[in-house]
Amino acid sequence: MSAIYKVLSGRSTKVESEKKSHINRQRVLLISSRGITYRHRYLIGDLYSLLPHSRKEPKLDTKKQLTQLNEIAELYNCNNILYFEARKHTDLYMWMSKPPNGPTIKFYVQNIHNTEELNFTGNCLKGSRPLLSFDSAFDDEAHFKLMKEMFIHTFGVPPTSRKVKPFIDHVMSFSIVDGKIWVRNYQILEQAEDVKDRDEKDISLVEIGPRFVLTPIVILEGSFGGPKIYENKQYVSPNFVRAQIKQQQAEDARARHDAAEALKLKKIENVLKVDPLSNEALFKDDI
Repeated sequence: MSAIYKVLSGRSTKVESEKKSHINRQRVLLISSRGITYRHRYLIGDLYSLLPHSRKEPKLDTKKQLTQLNEIAELYNCNNILYFEARKHTDLYMWMSKPPNGPTIKFYVQNIHNTEELNFTGNCLKGSRPLLSFDSAFDDEAHFKLMKEMFIHTFGVPPTSRKVKPFIDHVMSFSIVDGKIWVRNYQILEQAEDVKDRDEKDISLVEIGPRFVLTPIVILEGSFGGPKIYENKQYVSPNFVRAQIKQQQAEDARARHDAAEALKLKKIENVLKVDPLSNEALFKDDI
């Protein structure tokens, strides 16, 4: 009997060890560069509240040696990195990476609205787990499939996290419109239709915030390095857009100046000649 018990107990321990080996252990390093504005700071704070499995770190001093982030992630046992890079105190870029081997996706963040300024009625428990909802367009192309997997690893809160609450009360939505990824956060609101029928509930979604739009720029094979495996050809740099706007304003100013000079010359050329029969011409000598 003891031999049979040992065999059965050995099988059970093997099954338990196999189950434990598939536990989702994700940890996100949340860090930003210097030069972020108050709006960027509030967005990072909202994401930190929504990701209980994240670790927030002070600002990174350098913008050139981004491979240092891999060492910081290894120091804090993080296998995901969300790095927010600010440029010219206006533009915000989000780097999403899987250290130490990659890949890395770089996004341009637009239309940022934090939770406080939106004043939505939705709310969720801090530390609760979200449901991730993806648009069907994520399954159409290879680079969108990779982005979907990266979003699952980064924004999908594992049930084994220390700060997580055993509740699922909000939905994070990722939609693709015009090649851009629109991110929204909704509360799952359950209301009973009738007091007597409490089992039948009407489920609706109420937006919480924050909301922002991600424009994919490039995908690198490694973690903050390596060859490019995807590049968005339709992406236009905001510096180029601002340069075009300034050039257009300069051309408009030059056109207004030329028009004013032409008007002055026209007024000079179109001066009426003195009438020889006028009083000024007839009695000029008498005066």
